Amino acid sequence: MDIAAQSWERREASSFFHTFTDLPSMREDGPVVIDRGDGAYIVDTAGRRFFEGNSGLWNMTLGFSEQRLADVAVRQYREFPGYHTFFGRNSKPTVELAETMLALAPLPMSRAFFTNSGSEANESVVKLLWLMWAAEGQPQRRKLLTRKNAYHGATVMASALTGKDYVKAFGLPGPEIVTLDCPHAWRFALPGEDEEEFCARLAANLEARILAEKPETIAGMFAEPVMGAGGVIVPPEGYFAAIQPVLRKYGIPLVGDEVICGFGRTAKLWGALAVGQQPDIVVASKSMSAGYFPMGAVMLSSDIDKRATAACEAWEEFPHGFTTGGHPVGCAISLEAIRIITREGVLENIRSVGALFQAGLRRLADHPMVGEARGLGLMGALEMVADKKTKQSFDGSLRIGERIAREARDRGFIIRPLGASIVLAPPFISTRAQIEELLAVLKEVLDVVHASVGRL
Repeated sequence: MDIAAQSWERREASSFFHTFTDLPSMREDGPVVIDRGDGAYIVDTAGRRFFEGNSGLWNMTLGFSEQRLADVAVRQYREFPGYHTFFGRNSKPTVELAETMLALAPLPMSRAFFTNSGSEANESVVKLLWLMWAAEGQPQRRKLLTRKNAYHGATVMASALTGKDYVKAFGLPGPEIVTLDCPHAWRFALPGEDEEEFCARLAANLEARILAEKPETIAGMFAEPVMGAGGVIVPPEGYFAAIQPVLRKYGIPLVGDEVICGFGRTAKLWGALAVGQQPDIVVASKSMSAGYFPMGAVMLSSDIDKRATAACEAWEEFPHGFTTGGHPVGCAISLEAIRIITREGVLENIRSVGALFQAGLRRLADHPMVGEARGLGLMGALEMVADKKTKQSFDGSLRIGERIAREARDRGFIIRPLGASIVLAPPFISTRAQIEELLAVLKEVLDVVHASVGRL
């Protein structure tokens, strides 16, 4: 049979090897092949229209049909279609993007370089830290601090830093990874422990772990301001204020992973500004190009810049980089995306519709299946529980998250199941009407799934 005569879904199923995809759902429902985008909506090959409640993978923040980004890409492709940043060479958009990002950084930063993704950016930071410490006569400083439920990427070291059980499939993490407490007070606070006491305990645990591992073996700590793929875990107020003095006491650099939070997701330009994080290195991706080009960035504080530069002298270079890191088209697109977010009212829209979104999520916390509603700005999660009093999760065999996501999809809304939680991250251009409809559909879906579980 002629392949072209088959349906897109059949062609997809027979040719594509899926990543991060629930296999039982694929077997039951088959794939969804997208044909086109329209603002905050995507349309599949069957003509079904869906509101993309997760902005793709957090990244399509300006929607799926922003003509200004397409126009910038076309102009740059015509003017200078591609290059690298090796051997002291560069392109004008790359230099301008570095200047722009440094000017907007959450804390004073000295210099920046670019990668093709957040995973590559975090991987690059690991190598930079190891290079720096070795040059300073401390090659034993190779351990990296991360947290349970963190997500830092899908390359080897970025996966090792990811505090999720599935990394065990690859034999990760190795001995260089030290996993710390997850700052999820609702789930992990002790009985009678308030948030201030919870933060103090986590800071004490951090110091105890540093001493147990030996401070002189630790290269750095990686931390998202708000844990995204971990289930939108917003740290309690005072969490970073409690742990940062401990890190400074032992000279451990803090890497702020802003891949999801950066450029507006939390209703602040940077997640660090929303939670009081003070990183020595900032990693960004996703929203910096609004998903219209694979981009990642690393920004270095003045101290780290000086130390890393000195470390490179022995090798006469930083022996690291990517062919398309700092691609002129990607940088041109990122410049325009950042301009739209910061100067065209998008950040103000996030604050307005984000307040509506968060209030609606909190109302859903009263639902009998919802244990906790949480979030900031336009990122949120509902954690499902079988028992609200004990916070006991549903049996995994019930696949509650997948059921909710399927019911929502059948009503024209894409949401993401994530373990015991449902995660939402609407596009930055979402309207109040779209958010209200999303919340109404969520309520309806929760009722339907709750009733179906009650019949089992």
